[in-house]
Amino acid sequence: MAVDHYENFPVASLLLPRRLRAAVTDIYRYARSADDIADEGDAAPEQRLRQLAAYREALAQIGGGRLPPDHPLGAVFEPLSGTIRRHALPLQPFYDLISAFEQDVTVQRYDGLPQLLDYCRRSANPVGRLMLHLYGRADSGNFECADAICTGLQLANFWQDVAIDWRKNRLYIPLDAFERHGLAPDYIGRRMAGGPGRDAADAAWQALMREQVGLARRMLRSGMPLTGRLPGRIGFELKLVVHGGLRILERLDQLHYDIFQHHPTLEKRDWILLLWRALRPLS
Repeated sequence: MAVDHYENFPVASLLLPRRLRAAVTDIYRYARSADDIADEGDAAPEQRLRQLAAYREALAQIGGGRLPPDHPLGAVFEPLSGTIRRHALPLQPFYDLISAFEQDVTVQRYDGLPQLLDYCRRSANPVGRLMLHLYGRADSGNFECADAICTGLQLANFWQDVAIDWRKNRLYIPLDAFERHGLAPDYIGRRMAGGPGRDAADAAWQALMREQVGLARRMLRSGMPLTGRLPGRIGFELKLVVHGGLRILERLDQLHYDIFQHHPTLEKRDWILLLWRALRPLS
């Protein structure tokens, strides 16, 4: 199991109450399909932005209560419209997701942590907030924890996928972090090309990644209290997801952040450990 910022919210899981499974599937379909517009295939940026603009317009039509029955994006938006109406979901999280996907098309580098966290605020956190609305647990304290979990999971995804993203000409490690550790971003390209590492550069890379992993770990742990506030199976599933993210970060530590030769994922044997950790009471 890899950590992914969409695959880590429950998608019609058996642990979800049956009454919410269709709604979660509708939200997932929206997020996944829009993310694919931004990321997949070989379409030109202008075409991707036009397609995302069509998503934005469909949201506006839902907000106005007038999505045409023969809408060309009806496969996504007709069921989503019903879910939004039945569960009184706010539209802003859906708009935030579109904003982040548009940014994926146009932005490949982040100068500093504030810019990266703002991206996470719009690309990951809306999903957690929508889930809280579905659960009937939408309040400021829960939002704060959910935001920490969602951002922490997305950062974990970024750190395990540094090499994959580099091939797509994307880099999520803030540029000022490279500068702070005396390392240039093209270190990644040299290592991926199989060039020999230098002890000083490798030590700097490990220090850089230790800092990034530590940030993600702190965020996940700070959001953990939410798992005890959500009822029954929902809280347990969220606890499993958070522990999955923390386990990926452990794997990165164990690999000394060598994501050039290894892609840390969770395997079947990890589930025993995750179940044991999830069953323990919160400390």
